Amino acid sequence: MALDRIDIAILDALQQDGRISNSALAEKVGLSQSACSRRLDNLEKSGVVKGYHARLSNAALGHGVTVIVHISLSGQFERTLSEFEAAVQRCPNVVSCHLMSGEYDYILRIAARDLQDYERVHKEWLTGMPHVIKINSAFALREVVDRTGVGLKPQMA
Repeated sequence: MALDRIDIAILDALQQDGRISNSALAEKVGLSQSACSRRLDNLEKSGVVKGYHARLSNAALGHGVTVIVHISLSGQFERTLSEFEAAVQRCPNVVSCHLMSGEYDYILRIAARDLQDYERVHKEWLTGMPHVIKINSAFALREVVDRTGVGLKPQMA
C-alpha cells in the first residue's frame, strides 16, 4: 500500500497517542472526521495498523529481569521451525521472538521476575522446546531504548 503524507501524519499521530479520538485525529491531520475515519479504516484493513494496545511496564508488574536468549536448532527444515515456533508461542514469559540469519536461529526476549524465575523458565520451557540444541542467555543491565513506533518519512504516492 502506497502511503501519502496524510496517511503518514495519521500513523505518526497514532504512534504518539493510540487513544486519540477520531475528531482530534482529523483536526490534527487536516481532514474531515468522515474522511479521517475512512483513511484509518483503510490503514487497518490493509494491515498497516495491526492493532491497538496498552503498553505495560514489565518492572511494575514484577518482571524486573529482561533476558535476551539466542537459540540454535538442530536444523532449519520447515517442520523444525514450525514446531519450535508453536512451542515458543505457548511460553508466557516470551515477550518477542525473531527468526534470525547468522549464527543463531532465533532471538527471544524474555521477561522474568528475577534470576530464579528465569531459571524456572529455562528449565520448564526453553530446554523442552523441540529441536533446541543450544541456548545462550544474556541479562539486560538497563533498558536504553524500547520504541513501539518507527520513524515515518513521507513516501511518494
